[in-house]
Amino acid sequence: MSKKKRIFDIDFDEAEVASPAPVPAGTERRGPMAAAISENAEALTERQQAEAAIRQENDALAHEHVRMKKAGLITDLIPLDAIRTEKLTRDRGPGRDAEIDELKRSIQEIGLSNPIRVEQVGDHFELIQGFRRFTAYQELFGETGDDRFARIPAGINAKGENLLRLYRQMVDENLVRRGVSFGEMAQLAIRYRKQAAEVEGYDHAVELLFASSGRQKRSYIKHFVRLLAATEGRIKHVESVPRALGLSIARRLEEGPEAQANLNRLLSEDAERTAEQEQAILAEFAAQAGQGPKKKVKLTKGPQQAKTTFRLSRPEGDAKCTVADGRIELKLEQDFSGIERKRIEAAVKAFLDELAE
Repeated sequence: MSKKKRIFDIDFDEAEVASPAPVPAGTERRGPMAAAISENAEALTERQQAEAAIRQENDALAHEHVRMKKAGLITDLIPLDAIRTEKLTRDRGPGRDAEIDELKRSIQEIGLSNPIRVEQVGDHFELIQGFRRFTAYQELFGETGDDRFARIPAGINAKGENLLRLYRQMVDENLVRRGVSFGEMAQLAIRYRKQAAEVEGYDHAVELLFASSGRQKRSYIKHFVRLLAATEGRIKHVESVPRALGLSIARRLEEGPEAQANLNRLLSEDAERTAEQEQAILAEFAAQAGQGPKKKVKLTKGPQQAKTTFRLSRPEGDAKCTVADGRIELKLEQDFSGIERKRIEAAVKAFLDELAE
């Protein structure tokens, strides 16, 4: 008996087969090499963009560094032996500052709160501001050998700053911080005139350097300039010449060449004179106004007059007072030139009236 095959009809649902995405017309499929080249190009573009952003940031930082330098905001510790003091003529008389020891004690106890200012020139730095602070550090390092005094905090100015601006910074700082005499101010104007070829004359130098001072004060400085120019360096204690005496001598010199020759002869006779002896010569010469030349002033080599010095604590700082025969001197870190004259006269009168009681 033969077996009969049974045939079953099986119906399959048609499966939904995703057809490949159509390739846009005109576009060819990329091979592996083309894909790698494309990826490298994209990476190169991203790298170039990153480098451009870094360069832009570096440029911004460089401009900010220059701006901060110009503003005097860049500070560093500079070795003492890398600092020079030849660029600017100091507005201070020769000799050691009598108050430098007080500054040294302050630096030892609390450090230097106000950095000096320098300008980098080649492999060294030129001092712009802070001659007393720099001197104090030099002496402290020489006396103690302590490494903390081998370097001094310094603000670094931008290179090639205008010479007049540098002088003005020094002048204005010292007019506020320290009592600079008219003789010292005149001496600075003379030296600046010799250094700056574009300055037309001594009066022009005074107007430029002391532009922030009042007209009357500039006039006094100009009189002292004429006095120092006429005596050609023969006045040894310029910083000690009082204002009234200097102005009297300047007026006396207006009498003519004979008066100038007489004064220079008197000043040439004793090069070792003290400040008091020199003032005696100058006072005698000023008293000869309109009387022609007089006999030589005899100098006394006796001991200097005794004096008393003390300090008073004030909100604006310590006031140093020096008392001697016929003289009372008060030094305070304050600019008195802007105070009305009547107020100063009233204060001085009250002071003298109090002493007279």
